[in-house]
Amino acid sequence: MEKVKKVLKRILQVLLILIALAFLLLVAGNVYVRLSVKGRILTLDEAKELSDVDCILVLGASVKENQKPSLMLEDRLEKSVELYEAGVSPRLLMSGDNIDIYYDEVTVMKNYAKDHGVPSKDIFLDHAGLSTYESMYRAKHVFGAKRVVIVTQRYHMYRSLYTAKKLGLDAYGVVAKEVRYRGQLWRDVREYLATVKDFAKTIFKPASTVVGDPIPLTGNGDVTD
Repeated sequence: MEKVKKVLKRILQVLLILIALAFLLLVAGNVYVRLSVKGRILTLDEAKELSDVDCILVLGASVKENQKPSLMLEDRLEKSVELYEAGVSPRLLMSGDNIDIYYDEVTVMKNYAKDHGVPSKDIFLDHAGLSTYESMYRAKHVFGAKRVVIVTQRYHMYRSLYTAKKLGLDAYGVVAKEVRYRGQLWRDVREYLATVKDFAKTIFKPASTVVGDPIPLTGNGDVTD
């Protein structure tokens, strides 16, 4: 019996060590990602000083009944229109989830931009931006972007910029409105985990789930509707 207790105690010690190591790796990975890209987060006025920006890359978020953006997405879209009007880039690339006909983030995003004065031809849609990684991968490999300005919330911006950088994009970020949304604590926890996942993913650089034919940003955005 005493021998069994010693074995169980040893197993518990090993498990605690592994948990501690996993936690340290989680924290270290997030700190590294944040420090490596924090200088790439700009104000709107700073973004106006950039040249040759291929597109303003707007990352999708939830929509209501395929008609209205969530508050978080609306804040991203509002900032993207500001950047467009300021001349940061002549094109918007809306990247989000439209995996089936019953859920369509990107059309809602385009309609918002159109309703706020952006010409339809200047709005490109990436219907297969199913994750942060896939949005960055497709921006480069499908839409041919080289230099982009990303719009998302601050908590999500570090991972977005890091992923873009590791996939070969010259990326900068402008943060959407600085507010705390309902359920933000859960998003923060999820973001910590997702950062480690994408950190590993950018080492191997797998292709996105959907690739497809090239869609040059020099054309007319309406072809992506």
